[in-house]
Amino acid sequence: MDWLPVLVIVLLAMAFTYTNGFHDAANAIATSVSTRALTPRAAVTMAALANLVGAFFGARVAETIGAGLVDPPSGSTGLVLAAVALVAATIWNLLTWWLGMPVSSTHALIGALGGAVVVGGGAIHWEQMTTRVLLPMIASPALGLALAYLGTSILLRRASAVPAHRARRGFRAAQTGSAALVAFGHGMQDAAKAAGVVVLALVVSGHHDGADARIPFWLLVLSAVVISAGTLAGGWRIVRTLGARISPLGPAEGFVAEATAALILYTATALHAPISTTHAITASITGAGLTGGARAVRWRVVRSIVLAWVLTFPGAAALAAVGALLVSLA
Repeated sequence: MDWLPVLVIVLLAMAFTYTNGFHDAANAIATSVSTRALTPRAAVTMAALANLVGAFFGARVAETIGAGLVDPPSGSTGLVLAAVALVAATIWNLLTWWLGMPVSSTHALIGALGGAVVVGGGAIHWEQMTTRVLLPMIASPALGLALAYLGTSILLRRASAVPAHRARRGFRAAQTGSAALVAFGHGMQDAAKAAGVVVLALVVSGHHDGADARIPFWLLVLSAVVISAGTLAGGWRIVRTLGARISPLGPAEGFVAEATAALILYTATALHAPISTTHAITASITGAGLTGGARAVRWRVVRSIVLAWVLTFPGAAALAAVGALLVSLA
């Protein structure tokens, strides 16, 4: 089999990675921009650089997607299904970005892979899907909510002894570091996930050893550059949702929300679990906002976001399934 179909898969994977960059840019910068710890341009530039560096530390997460979750059929059929999954996940990213909904690019991609494989043939490894994807999908936002609430409560009590203007200035400075940590974690988690689909395509096309799921270095570099370019595009619709519509955060709450999300991202990466950066930071923002009381959180916005989370996995799967069916009938 020649390399042209594989090149098409690489281009589609990079298109998805680019949308992942601007769709999820808000994860790292929304709270820092809303508290004026960073200017929008400085925040986006910092996030892009941190994404670029973080990408080189998250290859193991991408390998989980490239081997272990689904087994598409070999040959041209497997390549077509990989292409359909990437297109479906990209469409879902664009649709939710347009609506300003901070949903998971990770779950869109994995859901699309599952939907394409179910219709087009192949197998889903449900045990791996449950332990590596579904359980972390539930656990990460629950942890983010609880840890951010606890951390913010403790920090605000300790900071009450410091003059308010000095505390705000200090936490704004600290947010520069915490935002960079989230962006680095996002690079680790998300930069190379679509590269895992490329490896899957290389395996089914016979260009790569199926026993070796490692991401080629050239593909890692390409993914890092593309997601950073996407991050530079901003994704301002979702920045507004995360930064202002869930809960009005101060610098202290924003710092704890970002630090909590970063902790969850690093833990998941160490466990090779592909979690959602979006889920981690959104839940952490909600937890930090709750320290101001239940009325400090706009629950209508939270309900809309959670509904979008719930719909992402089956929605992307359905798009890919329809695409796979149409291709099979063509």
